[in-house]
Amino acid sequence: MNLTEILLESRLVAIVRGISREAAVTAGHGMTNGGIRLMEVTLNTPNAHQIIADWRERHEGQAYIGAGTVLNVSMAKEAVAAGAQFLVSPNVDLSVIEYAVEHGIEIWPGAMTPTEIVAAYEAGAKAVKLFPMASLGIPYLREIKAPLDHIPILATGGATLENMDSYYAAGAAAVGLGSALLPKEALATGDTSKIAAQAKAFVEAAKRKMDR
Repeated sequence: MNLTEILLESRLVAIVRGISREAAVTAGHGMTNGGIRLMEVTLNTPNAHQIIADWRERHEGQAYIGAGTVLNVSMAKEAVAAGAQFLVSPNVDLSVIEYAVEHGIEIWPGAMTPTEIVAAYEAGAKAVKLFPMASLGIPYLREIKAPLDHIPILATGGATLENMDSYYAAGAAAVGLGSALLPKEALATGDTSKIAAQAKAFVEAAKRKMDR
């Protein structure tokens, strides 16, 4: 399965950082019940590899599981060994991209400048994460896409239900979702239904944009 195609179809990636294994169980069930198809746990999360393995076991056939904050080849290998089906990074490391391409693992490296974005794409990344989107802003994304409209951009940082449409309108092929997707109180109380409702709202918002 080409996960970049899934990315471009669903237009969403859920990003989980800094939560416990117990909270990850709640988050995973809530997000998949809400229709999220791509779920990423960052490797600077305690027990990240165990969360990846848990999610693969629990959500096989519902969602694809990835590793984020992959900073070097060693981290990439460990993530794949744990069960990661795609890799995401905050930076462009050509050796990590080369490893992923050689092993048939989808990778969406993080970049900020046009030079970094093109370098990542030319190295074999099928989509590139624009990061930090919350700081760069919508006008920056729009300007980047003008000359680089052939490169799918995963805009990550600052997305909410209220502003997500503007990300797509500016040229984002997909959006990375973090804290806006996982209400803290729902995680604390194990309320999967509340997380599912939030996830469904994002999924439906992305679908409405695709249908226009």
